Amino acid sequence: MKPLRLGVLVSGRGSNLKAILDEIEAGRLAAEAALVISDNPEAGAVKLAEGRGISSVVVERTAFREKDAFESALVSLLESRQVELVVLAGFMRVLGRRFIEEAPGRVINIHPSLLPSFPGLKAQKQALDHGVKISGCTVHFVNEIMDGGRIIAQAAVPVHPDDTEETLSARILAEEHRLLPRVIGWIAEALRAPDQKQ
Repeated sequence: MKPLRLGVLVSGRGSNLKAILDEIEAGRLAAEAALVISDNPEAGAVKLAEGRGISSVVVERTAFREKDAFESALVSLLESRQVELVVLAGFMRVLGRRFIEEAPGRVINIHPSLLPSFPGLKAQKQALDHGVKISGCTVHFVNEIMDGGRIIAQAAVPVHPDDTEETLSARILAEEHRLLPRVIGWIAEALRAPDQKQ
């Protein structure tokens, strides 16, 4: 099966990017990271990509007067690498209509809660503040509503009575590292199914 070409957008340390790359390198995920884009020049994910020999580009929002111009620049980069699936893996910007309509292929995101509960920032703290007994993570398609796109898959994590934001976040993150590559694999299989029949 021809590897699915991924464009991965990141802002932070890149632990979900690492999980994806580890699965690709282990031969368990039929995909390739065609391009990593970060809006943060200090992101650990950029150094991670460079260390793995993956093409990476930093595109800072402050370099553009308008959001549309920033998003068009992202789309152009993704198209230039023939990206088929855009993965938001800790990308800390809300993307607008221009990006969603023009991005090549599909756009998915991973979020550290069981959506539709606790969208937005500090989802783990929101879960603790509400006293829920189960939290988790969600992979969903991206639309114009923050964390509001159609849900693809979720993984549940119990919330312990003595949990802090840090301990809960760590357990959820471990599930993110399993769930996100799995969903990418499902999408790769679905998009490549016609190829297998020929």
